[in-house]
Amino acid sequence: MAKIGIVGAAGYTGGELLRILVNHPDVELTCILSNSQAGKLVSDVHTDLLGSTFAKFTDTLQPVDVLFLCSGHGESKKFLEANNIPWHTKIIDLSTDYRDESDGFVYGLPEFQKAKIQAAQKIANPGCFATSIELALLPLAAAGKITGDIHVSAITGSTGAGQSLSNTSHFSWRNNNISIYKAFTHQHLAEIGQTLAFGKKAPLIHFVPYRGNFSRGIMANVYTPYTGTLEEALELYHDYYESSPFVFVSKASIDLKQVVNTNKCLLHLEIHQGQLLITSIIDNLIKGASGQAVQNMNIMLGWKEDEGLRLKAIGF
Repeated sequence: MAKIGIVGAAGYTGGELLRILVNHPDVELTCILSNSQAGKLVSDVHTDLLGSTFAKFTDTLQPVDVLFLCSGHGESKKFLEANNIPWHTKIIDLSTDYRDESDGFVYGLPEFQKAKIQAAQKIANPGCFATSIELALLPLAAAGKITGDIHVSAITGSTGAGQSLSNTSHFSWRNNNISIYKAFTHQHLAEIGQTLAFGKKAPLIHFVPYRGNFSRGIMANVYTPYTGTLEEALELYHDYYESSPFVFVSKASIDLKQVVNTNKCLLHLEIHQGQLLITSIIDNLIKGASGQAVQNMNIMLGWKEDEGLRLKAIGF
């Protein structure tokens, strides 16, 4: 049994990690850190875990085999600088702090570089928008078939903004509403370009993100010039993801409820006027965050990649 620690366990991604790991057969949750909730039962904060665990939050770091960092962006670096983490502890950071692969971190998109993840001691978990967009484009990029600009229109649920309240996260503002934010400047563009470059100049990505009036999930619609047939594109995608336990190409149109509550990414391809349109859907809190973090842990520890992650979509 691997001993697990979670820093920032009271937030959305920390809560999703707990929900997944309480049912993981090979782990023991021994250090659930939250400065704001120390001493409280986990189920008092994450009420969906009532009856699933009687563990309590703590504010004292204890030795663990794997440490997940679920604090806000910029906080992971501060935490690691302030604490002497043993060299043998594997670290998986869910913030943006190390996605440039600095300080020995490996970018943790399994479908992109599983072998590097297997050998890594420290993983930078990808961002949620980045995950959905990268998975939409990886087969093209790997085959050298991105020949022009990439256009992305993507919408995310309110949990993507985190648990802290802001003017745009209140129910009264989000309900029956939709808005654009950080158009062409979103922070995930850097890691997307880094991943899709494959030794060449990163492609130009025109990205318009939307805030949706739903809780969780991301739908990204990505299109770029393509000269082949739809059959050739489908073969390329099926071949690339043949060994992936979580990425699937659907012949039929797809919708968010097919992936909410799962670690899956579903893709749908169409060709229109010389453009390949790829629709990509994920759950932003699972494949876009905590589920992918567990997937990375499984790979790092030599376990089955989908251990603890065989989750069913909500469907309706």
